[in-house]
Amino acid sequence: MSAPASATPPPVIGVTPGGLRVVTEAIPGVRSVALGIWIGVGSRFERDEEAGISHFLEHMLFKGTPTHSPEQIAQAFDGLGGEVNAATGKDYTVLYCRVLDELLDQAMPLLTDMAQRPSFLDLDQEREVVLEEIAMYEDDPQDQIHDLASRAVFPDQALGRPVIGTREVIGSVPESGVRAYHAGHYTAPNMVVAAAGNITHERVMELSERLLGDLPSVASEGVFEAASAGAPTLVVKEKATEQYHLCLGGPGLSRNDPRRHAQSVLDTVLGGSMSSRLFQEVREKRGLAYSVGSYVVGYADAGQVGVYLGTREDNLGVCCDIIATELRRIGSEPLPAEELRRAKDHLKGRLVLGMESSGTRMNRIGRSVLTGTEMLTVDEIVERVEAVTVDDVQALAHEHWAPEAMSVAAIGPTGELIRDAVRRLSPELAAA
Repeated sequence: MSAPASATPPPVIGVTPGGLRVVTEAIPGVRSVALGIWIGVGSRFERDEEAGISHFLEHMLFKGTPTHSPEQIAQAFDGLGGEVNAATGKDYTVLYCRVLDELLDQAMPLLTDMAQRPSFLDLDQEREVVLEEIAMYEDDPQDQIHDLASRAVFPDQALGRPVIGTREVIGSVPESGVRAYHAGHYTAPNMVVAAAGNITHERVMELSERLLGDLPSVASEGVFEAASAGAPTLVVKEKATEQYHLCLGGPGLSRNDPRRHAQSVLDTVLGGSMSSRLFQEVREKRGLAYSVGSYVVGYADAGQVGVYLGTREDNLGVCCDIIATELRRIGSEPLPAEELRRAKDHLKGRLVLGMESSGTRMNRIGRSVLTGTEMLTVDEIVERVEAVTVDDVQALAHEHWAPEAMSVAAIGPTGELIRDAVRRLSPELAAA
């Protein structure tokens, strides 16, 4: 399994005179290039009065530059046969595209122009678009429930706020505020250019120096509040929905914690795969839910673990019984050797298959350099996954996955029914 990965040259990192970091990974045998411009700012860097401005600014990157109208940007990428998009997270924003290798010289000038010279035309019109996006988000409990869980785990801090922001801020933030936010964060030392595919590092460095040489070379003004997990709490939102949506959440590992590979194994066993315990017990054996599973996420100084369930009223109580049983079992009973082996093989397979995509590789190297995450080779990751022991998994289950130590967020028609179900997870939490 490791031979194809070893045949790929390792990523190369350079820095322009202005402090812009450039990371590339050549992939032999492909005809595409995935290009990303990563900016070290996301919702976690926002003050309360700025909630959602990082995401709003991401939208404005597509609304034209001094030399390209929004329609011309769309037409240009369509004409290149490429893909272009952007995303905002809690600790980064990324603007990216994927094109044929021979079209990089046409795509990169357009992408860099969008990132550094947005015209902020039609800001009020795009404000309405984002307000509609917020309304759509609030109508989707399967999306909103995860943010409610984050708010419970990290209360009264930006890390627990939705990336999308609030109506109040988006509805009132002036153009001058968005411009100032762009000027303060979109600076060379706070940005990374990442490219993967049929490229050379020298070519991407030359283009980056020429196209992004006018970026301010001052360090970003961005700072974020240290994460502080709160005590377990129950957050209930009564809403007329067909299903009850429930999410358990608790503090987890930071993105560079050496135990993160054991955490991935635990997550895979618990609810991160089709053969996982929650998927099998809740969906396959009993037909109690369509969607059930677990997840983990890591930040610079903290992390979060979670379990999600969407089910009808009649099934909510028994589903909570099963979740509680499986969470306690994974912490009290050693994993059978066959189950540990299957989880490791699943993780290795996903890793290697994902590395066949230039987009996946660009995301991996760009995020790693921007966030200071350890950049391991495929062989190194496989080695660390293989080193995970039964005791490692059990220790993490004790530390982070005990149901009585986790917060619960729930959305559904009847709050009292939710509390009755949560009593099966944690009587103390339901009584609070």
